[in-house]
Amino acid sequence: MASEEPMEKLKTLRITSLDDDENEDEVPIGLNGSLNGSVNLTLHDEEDDDEDEDQVSVVLGFVEKPKNKWTLLRQLFPSKAGGAPAWLDPVNLPNNASCCCDLCGEPLQFVLQIYAPLTEEESGKNSTFHRTLYMFMCNSMTCLLRDQHEQWKRNPEKVMRSVKVFRCQLSQHNPFYSSEKPKYDGTDKPSAAGATLCSWCGTWKGDKICGSCRKARYCSERHQTTHWKSGHWTECRQWTASQDIAECGSKTTSAAPPIVVRNHVWPEFEIINEDESEYDTEMSDDNMNANSLVSRSKNDEMYTSMMDTFKGDADNRSWTSFHVRISKAPNQVLRYLREPKAKPLLPMSSGRPSRADIPNCTHCGKPRSFEFQVLPQLLYYFGVENEENSLDWATIIAYTCEDSCEGGVAYKEEFAFVQLVTQSTTSVR
Repeated sequence: MASEEPMEKLKTLRITSLDDDENEDEVPIGLNGSLNGSVNLTLHDEEDDDEDEDQVSVVLGFVEKPKNKWTLLRQLFPSKAGGAPAWLDPVNLPNNASCCCDLCGEPLQFVLQIYAPLTEEESGKNSTFHRTLYMFMCNSMTCLLRDQHEQWKRNPEKVMRSVKVFRCQLSQHNPFYSSEKPKYDGTDKPSAAGATLCSWCGTWKGDKICGSCRKARYCSERHQTTHWKSGHWTECRQWTASQDIAECGSKTTSAAPPIVVRNHVWPEFEIINEDESEYDTEMSDDNMNANSLVSRSKNDEMYTSMMDTFKGDADNRSWTSFHVRISKAPNQVLRYLREPKAKPLLPMSSGRPSRADIPNCTHCGKPRSFEFQVLPQLLYYFGVENEENSLDWATIIAYTCEDSCEGGVAYKEEFAFVQLVTQSTTSVR
């Protein structure tokens, strides 16, 4: 992760927009008012890698602790980070192969989910009335480094990734939820129960059963072993004894083992959205204040000086531009926009993916396009330490099917592209 001192400096930095033109395009609003707004992303021609950019209105995602835990339940279609996912389709979850890191075999850890429905006019279908995107990753930095090589392979015989994005969508009338809008008062209930989840992670389907108590369920042998070592062996004996007593005619019944979901998952947050253009307005208001510590023109000079310093160094120039844009709202963890020509805000110019580097949808064969990116600030909220082998990234970008295709499996895997911080850019962090 970037050191905190430069980020603190960027929080105080006021600078004019890098672009002359801005367009505000509306993005669908989620049923719960969570994410589906606008994030500031760059647009450029497919063959053009210069600094000329146009801006479009995009959504910034911020995390905060929910006022009520029930707001993150699946029947309220939340946007959230950390904890366990709120599965849109609670029954037909990704299978065992999909839920594990392809490099080390460990079950993937839930990062975040975004509720991003599309109207029938936008998608040409009614199956996108409810639509949620999920991101998972292995928490091993070693796997993430290996993932860097895998993501550049075109048409590999076997896809090997440690970061995965899934898309799930449902029509308004479906077996899991009411067709009516939720009340958001704590009384909303799903229309059907979901699959039994792993007793350790609470994330993936628990299709493996403890051979002793026959109650605890697991997504993998690894989580069964971890749970056993963490104390399930004691609980297991108690439940087994209770069951034996119950079978002998006692009124005592054995309770089902609880879902643990404690320290081994990242802290849980609600994702709140704000339009980045609001921060442009705030900056303009600040610059009108005669008591402003740093004038707008002074910030322009600071930016120009920084860019001149890195003249000829494309990566550091991109890194500077990236941080200047992020400094408008330093606490943002997510940038979202579903727009055909939208491009992510890239920290480095080297390793920039071209259209040919983004594989087409493996389900319908149509192109994938940018939809959202996750920023490294999320690691701070997850409590990831800034140590040598700690998990770190510059940005993680999700590309999804332009057609938002339907049919087939409930959770369709999309494409994640990761940029890591290069050694050259760390000198200016």
